[in-house]
This record gives sequence, C-alpha cells and structure tokens, in this order.
Amino acid sequence: MKSKTLLVALLFAITISLNLFAFVQAQSQPKQKGVPFLEFYETRRGKPLKPGKPPKGIATGIVSEPPPASDRWAVIIGISDYAGDEYDLEFCDDDALDFYNALITVYSWNPSNIKLLINEQATKANILSAIDWMRANEDSNDEVIFFYSGHGSVSRSNADNDPERKDECIIPYEIEISYYIWDGDFSEEFSTFESTRIFFYFDSCYAGGMTDLAGSGRLICMACRESQVSYEVSTYENGQFTYYFVDQGMLAGKADANNDGLVTCEEAFDYAKANCQWQTPTASDNFPDDMLP
Repeated sequence: MKSKTLLVALLFAITISLNLFAFVQAQSQPKQKGVPFLEFYETRRGKPLKPGKPPKGIATGIVSEPPPASDRWAVIIGISDYAGDEYDLEFCDDDALDFYNALITVYSWNPSNIKLLINEQATKANILSAIDWMRANEDSNDEVIFFYSGHGSVSRSNADNDPERKDECIIPYEIEISYYIWDGDFSEEFSTFESTRIFFYFDSCYAGGMTDLAGSGRLICMACRESQVSYEVSTYENGQFTYYFVDQGMLAGKADANNDGLVTCEEAFDYAKANCQWQTPTASDNFPDDMLP
C-alpha cells in the first residue's frame, strides 16, 4: 500500500512538472497573427538571428524616384485590439504607426495624404471607404500604398467566388467571417486603379497568397508563405517581418544595401527576408526598378 501511494505521488509530481514546463515554453514563444479556430500550421521556432544584409534579393539597385508628396496616397492599417478579448494581438498597431512614421520622417510624405486606421477604426466599412478615397484621388502618375498588419486567415472553399479554390484574407476589427476581406475582393477593389506604382504590404498569417493583386507596376511584400503563419515578438515590440522591414530596415536605415543613403521597398524586403525566422517572407515584384516610397 505504501509503495502504491509513493508511485501515485511520483506520477502526480511528474505530471505537474511536465505541465509547468509546457506552460513556460508556451509563454516564451512568439505569437501568431492567425485566428486559431480556423487553421493551424506548425512552424520552426528558435532564437532571433543576428541581423545581417542579404547577399542577393529582389532589389536591383536602380532607384525609381517617387512623384511629389502631393501625388502619393496611402492607407495604413494595424489591428491589435479586436472586437471582444479572445483574439487580440500585441503589436500590429505599433507596426502601422512605425510605417506611418517612416513615410513622414524618412520619405517626406504629406500626412493629409495618408489614412491611418488603428484598432477599432479598422472596420470593414472603413477599410473599403479608405480604398475608395485613394481611388478617387490617384491617377496614372501617382504612387499608392496599402499597408496591413493584423490577423489573416485562409479558406479552401472559394470564399470570394474567384477562379481559385484556396483564398486568403485579412480580418477587420469585427473579426467575424462575414466581415473578412478576401484576396479576390482586394483584386476587384484595385482593378480600376490607374497608378502603375502600387505597393502592397501584408504582415499577417497566410499573407503569401495575396498575389491576386499582382500586376504591372505593382510590388507585393508578404510576411510569410501562403501556408505559414506570421509572428509578432515581444522583444521587438513589432511583428517580426515589420521589425526588420520598417523599424530596422527603413527607420534605422539598415536595409540600405548599396549605401546610397536611400532605402527602397525592395531593399527593405531583402533585409527582412534575410533576418526573419520561423516564417519565409515572399514578394511579387512587377515593378521595373526599385520603388522608393
């Protein structure tokens, strides 16, 4: 009887230890930007790499100068605080604010030409309205930017009735399926834009599938492959991709691969891809040279 009691106590102690270890391990991992009740993918995890400049990437070294500040238009979205409490993130609003600051301080943008939607401001209606605002203002000689950081998801049931069976989306503040904006929806929204200088940025899970937006004069930078999740990291106080692309790449100037004092979107992407772990950034680059925002 005594040996049986000791065995039970020992097993109980081992169980508690294993549960505690699992809890500590879970707390130390980066946080996903995907909605977990829809889909889960295992990804590699590890310690952050020492930052370094990539030996080769999508940057050509030939800089295409932007139009005047009056002819540049941007919608910037970052959602950390979603409706309810269950699916909140930590640093997506910081991602958006960092990119906004980069446009203003590094690239001399006019603040009145930027729509910044943070947290509860980023409803589906407000996002579509902001795209309408850009469409009404831009023309063929202008520059257009659409930046998003937040939750993303995927469907294999042709959610937007386009030719693809598999679709990816961004998730507005409402975080209900009926409010999701799918890749086919975006393709339709931007199909009537005249600009041949458009930059799309997605730091969200499954972002690599947003290539429905591809077209001549368009650059799409995506935080991960379409089968991967994207991470935010408390050490960086950013999404990992945005930390290297915007915070370190643009604001700190570390992505200036050719040392010309300018950081193009392609250079920032190459720098981020070289340094990201656990996820593989991807790009669709149909812009002829390197785009300076």
